[in-house]
Amino acid sequence: MTDLFTPLQLGQLTLQNRIFLAPLTRCRASEGHIPNKLMADYYAQRATGGLLIAEATMAMAGNSAFWREPGIYDAAQVEGWKLVTRAVHARGGRIFLQVWHGGRATHSLLNGDKQPVAPSAIAITDSETHTPKGKKPYEVPHALLDSEIPGIVQGFRAAFDNAKHAEFDGVEVHGANGYLLDQFLRDGSNQRTGPYGGSMENRARLLLEVTQAACDVFGKDRVGVRISPLNSFNSMKDSDPTALATYVAQRLDTMQIGYLHLMRADFFGAQKGDLLTPVRKAFRGVLVANMGYTPDEASAAVASGAVDAIAFGTSFLANPDLPRRIREKAPLQQADAKSFYTPGAKGYTDYPALG
Repeated sequence: MTDLFTPLQLGQLTLQNRIFLAPLTRCRASEGHIPNKLMADYYAQRATGGLLIAEATMAMAGNSAFWREPGIYDAAQVEGWKLVTRAVHARGGRIFLQVWHGGRATHSLLNGDKQPVAPSAIAITDSETHTPKGKKPYEVPHALLDSEIPGIVQGFRAAFDNAKHAEFDGVEVHGANGYLLDQFLRDGSNQRTGPYGGSMENRARLLLEVTQAACDVFGKDRVGVRISPLNSFNSMKDSDPTALATYVAQRLDTMQIGYLHLMRADFFGAQKGDLLTPVRKAFRGVLVANMGYTPDEASAAVASGAVDAIAFGTSFLANPDLPRRIREKAPLQQADAKSFYTPGAKGYTDYPALG
């Protein structure tokens, strides 16, 4: 019977188990958005996961949403990431980089007064963002012109090329959680006309173009895509999330990417629905699910064939040896939410392993 510890074939990669590290923003990068030794220690501690998906990483300069998140757009960042990839590989692990553009979730105070961009001039209204001058409302973004969108795709392509030079095993395209590619996908944030707005096919165009760029650089089996059609985080909503998820899954299936990473629920419970069933039917590749799985539920989901792997977030954050703890049915440590985004080792690399 297939379980969480059955090896998983991802293209030419054989993953040691089906327990993935979900991409988690931790804000530990050095000045200049440069990855560092502390980050290398963090990821290396978790190298027993089947696949580590490194945190949302800036594809291009001037799009910071978290102040100290890492980037992958210059040579110093590539060298910093090599500390991470080599540390993970030295422990027998596999690691993909989640490449990202914050879109309207960025702020000019974090980006040298550069105005955020988005598909439409609609601001995030359900929260405020942290800046060097304290919490501030999100700004109304600049609605990208059709003529500006090829530059976005090219920026992603350059980031994927840098990720390859940084020795990642592959990349995950971040099309979730209300950031730029997700903003184009959903009709609550994309109210433009033209080739990137209106129909579902047009709204998915940018995500698919960026995904194709990733396939061109890494090869299709080294590419994953993350989507969250139900998640209302960052003022997001779609009029038909099930149809959207199904359409995107069908198109990505045709592209034969390595995996599809589906966030199955809404952080806030505002939008509900079963996305896993239609997506499983539409996408024949490796399906990874995420959000709120216990080890027992994850085991049952994999055993039933509903999904192929589970990405764990806060439980892997607080338990660097999560696969061992699950196998031995050992207690799980609880994550300290107060240190999720604070600098330094506390709440980052100081969670003890068993024994």
